[in-house]
Amino acid sequence: MSIWLSSGVDAMECARWAGHGIAVLHRVYAKVLDQTRERANSRIDAALREWNEPE
Repeated sequence: MSIWLSSGVDAMECARWAGHGIAVLHRVYAKVLDQTRERANSRIDAALREWNEPE
């Protein structure tokens, strides 16, 4: 499941596939979810910098 979450698969979908509720998934995989949030924020920051660069 960690690889799914790390790859960006939606947490709700991962929970459904694993037969867990979202609360269980968040509790068990909290560290993985924190890492994916950090990566997502980095991607957003990079996109915003690129978007705001003058041509």
